[in-house]
Amino acid sequence: MPDKHLSTQFDSELNHVSSLVMELGGLAESQIRQATYALSQFSEEVANQVIDGEARVNAMEVEIDRELTSIIGRRQPTARDLRLLMAISKTTANLERVGDEAEKMARMVKSIIKDGTPRTLPASELRLATEMASGLLRKALDAFARLDTATAVTILKEDNLIDQEFDGFVRKLITYMMEDPRTISASLDLLFVAKAIERVGDHAKNIAELIIYIVKGADVRHISMDKIEETVR
Repeated sequence: MPDKHLSTQFDSELNHVSSLVMELGGLAESQIRQATYALSQFSEEVANQVIDGEARVNAMEVEIDRELTSIIGRRQPTARDLRLLMAISKTTANLERVGDEAEKMARMVKSIIKDGTPRTLPASELRLATEMASGLLRKALDAFARLDTATAVTILKEDNLIDQEFDGFVRKLITYMMEDPRTISASLDLLFVAKAIERVGDHAKNIAELIIYIVKGADVRHISMDKIEETVR
């Protein structure tokens, strides 16, 4: 991922930690896919696999943080190198939280199954939002590997579509609960699933902002899209 560095050893260390981040990203993606499958099939077995897999996500976060601490302590990087290492650390934290969201989805699936009325819930309505969030995460990881600011800007724009899907689903779910109050408990679990999916999109957006920070040295959080596009140009 990083540009060629004057120090061959430093360059090798950066590439190693970057590969760990991509491995963690792949693991987080897998967790989301499994959680989505558990939801679509109301599979307690797959939900348990997601919950068990969270330990590996956490372990990788700790491993990457340890590597970063070692690099910073030995190399004392400055300027863009330091920005890169800081961004890798923050990206790692976002990917770990994606794992948290997947685990949350899995636990809510188990709760819905326990409630005994999973097939009556409008879970299929979440399919589009789930596909969008998962796709956005995949795009963010690819853009991070290539430090692609143009794709990063696209991700920032597309996250709004996931937010719109979430808002629409909440309105549908409220109507559903009003029509059949017996499903309120399970519907609230499904609402938490929807929120977890929406948060995956937020984490992809955070990674996109970090890409711009690495390349341009600008913090684009909380500024307008026009200013972000101006920064990237």
